[in-house]
Amino acid sequence: MTKSTFQLEDLWACFQGMIPAALSTCASDGTPNITFISQVHYVDATHVAISFQFFNKTYRNVRENPFACAIVLDPRTLHAYRFHLRFDHSESTGPLFESMSLQLQAVASFSGMTEVFHLLAADVYEVLGIERLDRFTRLPVPPPSERSSRLFIEPSVMSLRLIADRINQAQTLDEALQSSLQLLDELFGFRHAMILFADERNAKLQTIASHGYAENGVGSEVGMGEGLIGMVARAKRTLYLSAMDHSLRYARAVRDRAEAMGRIEAIEREIALPGLPDAASQIAVPLVARGYLVGVLAVESKDPLAFLPHENTLLSIIGLHLATAIDHLSRDQDETPSVRVTQVSPAGSPRSTSTRRFSFFQKDDCIFLDGDYLIRNIPARILWRLLKQYCDEGRGEFTNRELRMDAWLGLPEYKDNLETRLILLRRRLEQKCPDVRLVQRGRGRFALEIDAAIDLCEKEC
Repeated sequence: MTKSTFQLEDLWACFQGMIPAALSTCASDGTPNITFISQVHYVDATHVAISFQFFNKTYRNVRENPFACAIVLDPRTLHAYRFHLRFDHSESTGPLFESMSLQLQAVASFSGMTEVFHLLAADVYEVLGIERLDRFTRLPVPPPSERSSRLFIEPSVMSLRLIADRINQAQTLDEALQSSLQLLDELFGFRHAMILFADERNAKLQTIASHGYAENGVGSEVGMGEGLIGMVARAKRTLYLSAMDHSLRYARAVRDRAEAMGRIEAIEREIALPGLPDAASQIAVPLVARGYLVGVLAVESKDPLAFLPHENTLLSIIGLHLATAIDHLSRDQDETPSVRVTQVSPAGSPRSTSTRRFSFFQKDDCIFLDGDYLIRNIPARILWRLLKQYCDEGRGEFTNRELRMDAWLGLPEYKDNLETRLILLRRRLEQKCPDVRLVQRGRGRFALEIDAAIDLCEKEC
């Protein structure tokens, strides 16, 4: 074995949980114990943390004899490193514990194991020394330029400034959402990203903008507390998962064990969430403005090591700008002192002779289009109100202000997210019914353009 001059920051790839680590401890009477752990967590330049979850023997040993060893592997080269450790303290509250617990719960949520996985404490160890184990693999050690840590590399200031300027200059919420996702790809290489807005009344998050997916996924839902996105929304904390396939295999193995032991009552269904079906890593950033959750920015990659603290910091900064823009543009769209209401023909444009049938189900608050589901909740009520006025009164232009004053829509008195709901409605119509369009006509004004005959049907159940 070779005495190493490596710093913990050099070994960033070893802390991503792609390959389990081995932790060895010893009781006061000299009895050794070795256990495999899913991940060693980086704390700072001289400390690491290990989750206290199932390992009662390890817990007892380090409190009798504080010295331990951990062997970690670099997933890129399979080089092994031995950490000489001394137990320092245990944390059951605070930022470190909350971050580790949230990550554990996010993985558990994917496999329906929320009630089984519980972090009891984060055990913090001082790193006394690091050795590289020779002849463990014949692969060469990466040169310094390749193994340098991304943990502390500063993000591009000019790129951050450009995306912040673009968000700040956006005149509409839709423009802010689309331009930010486009620039995340162009400037930082984040190919797959989505923005979900928070519908706290229904405890859901709904996708309102996406980039890089074969299907844009607008309208897909995530429950608060479901998966990484739902956990981040509930905790209002940024979180990233590396090597998700490895973590999920571990979670499912524990799930199988729990089922074999008859703990079925604690197991929930697995969650199918929007996004890449084969994502290897994911990061989610809560969009919080004035203390309120307005949504979540989620970015995915097929690279299991795509998101580290560098990307965490970068996307958190962008998330702050985006949250402020969403909050500002959502509240500042009602300015229209005098609006001309356009009368249109309810028969539709002569360019099309087709008929589109919209069915509104009162009990479920949802609209079906030609027999297929279209949209639900407040966006469905908005669309139904617009279509009714179009057919009954021949109206073609509307204002945000009149929608906010319409009690039947059920908009919350505060933080109604009307502009966000209109974007969701506009995107769903683009997807499912291009014959019906919501077109911006100015600040706080929009038009309903229809190229087909409209048939409305309202049902109680």
